Amino acid sequence: LDCEGGELAISSDDIFALEKSPGKTLCVGASYISLECAGFLAGLGLDTTVAVRSILLRGFDRECADIIGNYMQDHGVKFKPSVVPSKLEKVKGDRIKVTFSDDSTDIYDTVLVAIGRSADTQNLGLENVGISTNARNGKINTKYEQTECPNIYAVGDVMEGCPELTPVAIQAGVSLSRRLFGGSKEAMDYKKICTTVFTPIEYGTVGYSEEEAIESFGKDSVEIYHKSFVPLEWSLSQHRADHQGFTKVIVNKDTDVVLGIHFLGPSAGEVMQGYGAAMKKGLTFKDLENTVGIHPTSSEEIVTLSITKSSGEDAAAGGC
Repeated sequence: LDCEGGELAISSDDIFALEKSPGKTLCVGASYISLECAGFLAGLGLDTTVAVRSILLRGFDRECADIIGNYMQDHGVKFKPSVVPSKLEKVKGDRIKVTFSDDSTDIYDTVLVAIGRSADTQNLGLENVGISTNARNGKINTKYEQTECPNIYAVGDVMEGCPELTPVAIQAGVSLSRRLFGGSKEAMDYKKICTTVFTPIEYGTVGYSEEEAIESFGKDSVEIYHKSFVPLEWSLSQHRADHQGFTKVIVNKDTDVVLGIHFLGPSAGEVMQGYGAAMKKGLTFKDLENTVGIHPTSSEEIVTLSITKSSGEDAAAGGC
């Protein structure tokens, strides 16, 4: 953490090595790791606050990110918007007083920082072979994993703009190896990647966000099918029935090709993985319409979508 007393903060890895409860915790950052940690800490009954510099889950679909934020607030997570820590100092034994950029202060038992990864490239001597790095995070610009020096390649989080996910790095390495040594000409696809954010309401996604699709293809060429629904297992508990799941499918109106799928609800990762394979094969919205759903599951909500945003109709689904 780049502020006075920043060494008092810990990482998301460190939180699992603590020998006692983290107690009242400040999670710095609005990344998926920060929100996931805040979610399980609040679930354990701990006083948990997230310091948000700008927006939740930058790079993800804004509508889905807002649903996650509202859900987490209702489940006890506090959000401190538009601030960053400016000073950390020890007080009252091992407690930490945090001064924020708006001059407000609070005292915590633990300060956890999850504000993104920087690449440890400064000591590699890359300048000697003509490879430049991003001055802010040390990452390397590549094309098809190839750097500015043609015989040097980069894979994984060290690449500028690469999703910071272990399975992505593994698959990119496999793809590169096949091209270099196996005669393959198939490049890694960094867009049709399934990922899940394991917040208290899970969020699974593959492909374009609504904002990305509109920017890339134009508003007139994009249709959004969406639905809110109550998952069956939530309907059995009054506490959980107060909230709804949500799904939307983003479609290219000109080709009917599905550009993105988003799902908020139970077991979102399990729901999304198969749709990711279908997306790789050029899934169309007609394919989804012609797929028989498994009843009663949450995943069937994706293949029974019919209401578009442009229609202005109510997207709330009925029960069984």
